[in-house]
Amino acid sequence: MTEPFVPVSLSPSSAPDALPSPWPALAALRLPSTVAEALAFAEELSLQRAVPGDGRTRELFEALGTLACHDLAVARAAEPHLDAHAILRQSGIDPGARGTWGVFASEGGEPLVVERSNDTWQVTGTKQWCSLAGQLDMALVTAIVAPEAGSGGSGSGGSGSATGPGERRLFGVRLRDPGITVERGAWHARGLTEVESGPVHFDRVDALPIGAPGWYLERPGFSWGAIAVAACWFGGAVGLARTLFESVSPDSSVSPVSRASSSSPASPGISPFALMHLGRVDALLEDSRRALLEAAERIDDGRATGPEGRLLAKRVRATVARASEEILLRVGHALGPAPLALDAAHAKRVADLTLYLRQHHAEKDDASLGSTVAALGTPPW
Repeated sequence: MTEPFVPVSLSPSSAPDALPSPWPALAALRLPSTVAEALAFAEELSLQRAVPGDGRTRELFEALGTLACHDLAVARAAEPHLDAHAILRQSGIDPGARGTWGVFASEGGEPLVVERSNDTWQVTGTKQWCSLAGQLDMALVTAIVAPEAGSGGSGSGGSGSATGPGERRLFGVRLRDPGITVERGAWHARGLTEVESGPVHFDRVDALPIGAPGWYLERPGFSWGAIAVAACWFGGAVGLARTLFESVSPDSSVSPVSRASSSSPASPGISPFALMHLGRVDALLEDSRRALLEAAERIDDGRATGPEGRLLAKRVRATVARASEEILLRVGHALGPAPLALDAAHAKRVADLTLYLRQHHAEKDDASLGSTVAALGTPPW
């Protein structure tokens, strides 16, 4: 009989045994295996208001971590839909059961341009990094207001904020609009192969303004969504750690492929080097777990808004990204080449996590964190 999948938890390992919270338990029960199943599960969660800052942020992070531990591509497909629902709710819009959503906010290349004629907004240009554009119903996109658009535009929910030329603003679009062309064949990644994230071309596509100009980046939820992505990285790292643990556990039913490099040629026992790597991996995961748990608590009690929220997101993402990168390295050293070549699930997880982690911009993001800390005026430690 197949053992039930164990949900990812942010509880301390020394905590008394308890049933997992409903959302991670549901994720462990469903275990979506395709993008379509992942999107359907995301819709199911979104109807339960699975958004950060609503009192169940920890549970949301655990659900995303559970999906990622199972399959990072599944988490990568589900997370933007949940993020879009959180954004819409923060703007005062109830998304309801309106299909699947993406968030296309990368500013690589020339920006999208939005023009206004009377009460109609239209988006034109090419947007890079549009994940699953060919499979989603709608998306939130960022665009620059064209100079001729003038001022006086109002945001959704009756914000009444003026919109000046050159300002960045968020818009909702229907991806079935005839003016949208999804560029096929541009995605050559070896990780997250199911989550095609190529360019999309917009030609005078009708758009609905969401929030006031600049609101998308300034709202508290921007930082919270960034931490939700880190919860996915954490889940992927937990998946790797579980493989390593099974390779050194005498009671494990792990395949001989994953166990091959963990035994010493001179001894039938477990290599002390594998145990050393396991110890270090455990410490790294504990750092990440504590960071995510504290972040969830601070989000729910109102201590993660404004500058504090932005600093928190930079710290948590840096902590989890650094830990996940080192776990990739240490698991590779401990297990050797065999599972990378012969274990499909392990090889996929390594490739998926390697690419997903590039959403953290390494030294650039560390420099941004350093700049934020330096601007505090006094040491924060």
